[in-house]
Amino acid sequence: MIRVAIADYGAGNLVSIARAIEVVGAQPLVIGDAEALRGADALVVPGVGAAAPAMDRLRRRGLVEPILAWIRAGRPVLGICLGLQLLFDGSDEDGAATLGLIPGRTVRLANAPTLPHIGWNTVDWVGHQPLFEGIEPGAAFYFVHSYVAMPDDPGVVIAESEHGSRFPVAIARANLLAVQFHPERSGADGLRLLANFTAIAAAATLDAPVTALA
Repeated sequence: MIRVAIADYGAGNLVSIARAIEVVGAQPLVIGDAEALRGADALVVPGVGAAAPAMDRLRRRGLVEPILAWIRAGRPVLGICLGLQLLFDGSDEDGAATLGLIPGRTVRLANAPTLPHIGWNTVDWVGHQPLFEGIEPGAAFYFVHSYVAMPDDPGVVIAESEHGSRFPVAIARANLLAVQFHPERSGADGLRLLANFTAIAAAATLDAPVTALA
């Protein structure tokens, strides 16, 4: 059974994520310190709220360097909502410097008819990506956000949605996967996405390591 660590830094929907991980046949490990990462096969970085307080909580719990080391070692990781935004260089929401793993910034969602963007919205794939295997193009997922991460390299974007303007909702770069929506709140398609992530993690663990970020 794949063991999926879920980073607990006081800014995530941990109970729902852990339950969803169980439903897809993996073992969730809610972890609040670096030592608890030992023995995990994959890592989920969730998040709700703003970037600056989230980064402060990650630092206070000593999780910043372990997360960076995990990702740079080529181990599987999935960012969810704010967990996606934290992977970039910084956030215009509050000026926070974030993890800097993917060049780009988090910016306010442009031309949105309402903010925050809350509720179900359709998602369109950009090319083929195993994270969305078995999910129909145009499937709906659940969103809660006002800001979006905009990568310098559009080639990392694997899915988009629209709310006033089109924006990236999923990225992939080597071992690093992340989504702006909440799969744990997105019904059967959200569960399928999490099952796909655990399958990707299993392949990386049992066969050969995925390529690490440079």
